[in-house]
Amino acid sequence: MTTAAVLTDTQDGVMRITLNRPERLNAMNADLLEQLGQALADAKKDDAIRAVLLTGAGRGFCAGADLSTNSMRTGADVEEMMRRRYHPIILAMRQFPKPIVGAINGTAAGGGMSLALACDIVLAGESASFLQAFGRIGLVPDCGSTWFLPRIVGDVRARALVLLAEQISAREALEYGLVWKVLPDAELMGEATRIATKMATQPTRAIDLAKQALAVSSANGLGSQLELEALLQRQAVRTHDHREGVNAFLEKRPARFTGQ
Repeated sequence: MTTAAVLTDTQDGVMRITLNRPERLNAMNADLLEQLGQALADAKKDDAIRAVLLTGAGRGFCAGADLSTNSMRTGADVEEMMRRRYHPIILAMRQFPKPIVGAINGTAAGGGMSLALACDIVLAGESASFLQAFGRIGLVPDCGSTWFLPRIVGDVRARALVLLAEQISAREALEYGLVWKVLPDAELMGEATRIATKMATQPTRAIDLAKQALAVSSANGLGSQLELEALLQRQAVRTHDHREGVNAFLEKRPARFTGQ
């Protein structure tokens, strides 16, 4: 019986997606990417799921592409492979209408580091590490690394991370702004689950609209961004959750958001 490359479990409105190739540090192959894409699609269309928690099985989050596959060894049509297998995953995560919490347990290297950065809220265990490994094997950063890094850490650090290809610790990643929190390894999943569960009780539609605004903010001038905020706010103010939030505030009680 073949072991699933991606495991899913749903509880309290949260789908936990676990990359499940621990013997390969969850390196990405065709099966893992296909199953990850399907899990994200399932979570997107299920209204009962209002947050996603992404992590890895074993001692690593994701070591990047599986270099043992023929396509990575020979470079056979790598451009088309990137477009067909990898790009849809990164785009699906960044355009996902619900919050994604990443629990980075161990190595996040190459494209695996991009998977981590594609999450909305990134937590790391103390033993986690981050590595732009591409230069070590004569490749160009991909899976969005050259887009994420300058925006998160600035040009100087982005160039050093890419060109030196030196591994950084979870604490260094926190200093650079690559992660939200660093926790003792034993506490990582508990805190990640707590945050994801909390996010699953929040106004999901408003979160989606906020993510849309953040996604384009770096390309907009202030005037354009103000206009976009107004357009998105018009949508938010019409939601059930906005009405519930206002009523809860006026009635001095906790809001009961439904995601609608």
